[in-house]
Amino acid sequence: MNKQEYVKYVEDREKKSPVIKNSILAFVSGGLVCVMGRGFADLYKSAGMGEKPSVVLASVTLVFLAGLFTGIGCFDKVSKFCGAGLLVPITGFSNAVGAPAIEARSEGFIMGVGAEIFKIAGPVILYGNLTAVAYGIIYYICKCFEG
Repeated sequence: MNKQEYVKYVEDREKKSPVIKNSILAFVSGGLVCVMGRGFADLYKSAGMGEKPSVVLASVTLVFLAGLFTGIGCFDKVSKFCGAGLLVPITGFSNAVGAPAIEARSEGFIMGVGAEIFKIAGPVILYGNLTAVAYGIIYYICKCFEG
């Protein structure tokens, strides 16, 4: 079998990804996360909090719930069905921090949880902060030349 025949062989047996279905599920589930966040914010606001504290507390609630569901094993099952709709928002970040920590808990708090907790989320935090600093410097330079 030559290279071209092998490529054809693999393409014929390759499982096709249902892109449309996955896109719709991601859109709907991500929208539901946003609706839940807005619902929590409205709930906290109706309890007497201001707009900014209620939005912050809603985000904290979503992070807590995603961490809780990661810990009890529900998040992975639901995210396999929903896909990027649950993994892209703040809930995915909570899962990315919690999952490695849960897997490493048998190795102890220092060398297990402490060493593994930011294994996935660490690069996101690092490069997010570096990008923010670069943007801040560019913004500052542009403001200096404005007048």
